[in-house]
Amino acid sequence: MTQMRSDTETSGVGVPADVPAPADSEKIPAHVWRTAAVVVFGAVMGMLDTSLVNIGLRTIGSDLGASLATIQWVASGYLLALGVSLTVCGWLARRVGVTRLWLWALVAFTVTSAVCAFAPTAGWLIGLRILQGLAAGLMIPAGQTILGQAAGPQRMGRVMGVVGIAVVGAPAIGPTIGGVMLAHWNWKWLFLINIPFGLAGMALGLRYLPRSTGAAVQRLDVIGLVLAGGGVSAIVFGLSEIGTTGSVTSLSVWLPVVLGLAGLTGFLVRARRTARPLLDIRLFGNRAFAAATGAGFFAGGAMFGVMVLLPLYFQVLHGSGLIRTGVDLLGYGLGGIIMLPLGGRLTDRFGGGRVAVIGNLCIAAAVLPFAFLPVDANGILIQFLLFAAGMATGVGAMPLVSAAYAAVRHDQLPDATAFVNILQRVGGAVGVALVAVILSRATAFGWATVSGYHLAFGGLAVLSMVASAASTVLRSHQRQA
Repeated sequence: MTQMRSDTETSGVGVPADVPAPADSEKIPAHVWRTAAVVVFGAVMGMLDTSLVNIGLRTIGSDLGASLATIQWVASGYLLALGVSLTVCGWLARRVGVTRLWLWALVAFTVTSAVCAFAPTAGWLIGLRILQGLAAGLMIPAGQTILGQAAGPQRMGRVMGVVGIAVVGAPAIGPTIGGVMLAHWNWKWLFLINIPFGLAGMALGLRYLPRSTGAAVQRLDVIGLVLAGGGVSAIVFGLSEIGTTGSVTSLSVWLPVVLGLAGLTGFLVRARRTARPLLDIRLFGNRAFAAATGAGFFAGGAMFGVMVLLPLYFQVLHGSGLIRTGVDLLGYGLGGIIMLPLGGRLTDRFGGGRVAVIGNLCIAAAVLPFAFLPVDANGILIQFLLFAAGMATGVGAMPLVSAAYAAVRHDQLPDATAFVNILQRVGGAVGVALVAVILSRATAFGWATVSGYHLAFGGLAVLSMVASAASTVLRSHQRQA
């Protein structure tokens, strides 16, 4: 217990990029690994649930007698709720205690999953998915806060690398699992699959997670919540509508984005004038944190863009079904799972900035060849590139997350995790929107289908290069620390 207190009461200073970690930080205590293993349950549930439900939208709509435009709100409502709860997670973590918040969010996510499976109408399902999104938006950053406080800054890379396995691996296996389930069972199992994960996570969480208590905090800034939560949700929704409309000029795209930007601007103005804002924007005065989250925005865009584009690549250009597409994507997930632990060690040894610079360049190098491959490209070559892209992802995105958390104090982690997740989500929406715009414009201009995919892969490679360039700023600040 003494060791746990010393781990969580560090100053939070970032690790210089060229200085080896202290000898006493080389070994991670067993209780930290147990904490990481428990938190992974929540991360897997959140990432897997999104990919499974998106695959089954058409089947769900057909069974409930709803149009695609209506059933699409099963996904959109989830995203909107996620944006709202991300902004209030830090306040709740301080109010009730971060472990208690994670456990209650896990309970809510599990219960809503079970109820979603028995939703009688599309309207009920959409409403329940909104509740599920609220729970997920609390569970993911709360889990990262627990891990960050248990690990301390010198061990952040290795511990966060474990969580990263869920981020990369779950979406990679999601299409395979979803395809098999839809082929043999009812769509209800896309939600029921969360129940055993949730029950196991609850039991292990009660047994192994460090206890935390709430503290007296300022009253909830309701106006700040409306501005920040509404702003983030509106921007993510507007960008996601590009995939539906295929146009950036559609009213359903630009109006939410403009309103969202106005809301966030209002929040920033209010936060500067309020003694105790909903989220502490003074964190961005920490140059290492600001650089890490800024680079993470672009890295998140490239990562989520690739995750959306690759299934389309196999389904549209290669004519693969859901199960075959999932099998084809296993190489990408396997590469990430293998490399993430090593990426974590490199982050703790050299600093997240240097690792992210190289990692994002490697992502660009692995993705760019897809911009030139013919439709009948050799299958072995494609799998090699997918495996390489997965490995590069393991040393591209997560080091930035680790660096952001290592740069702040123990008491600042609740707000830091909220900011990191918000910027990653918005960045991911930008990456997905980039893919949608390129593919839709290629169709509008009458180009060959393969040309649109070539341009989309090229655009994501450029986005990875931008993330690499932004990571050099983080590296510079770490070297000066």
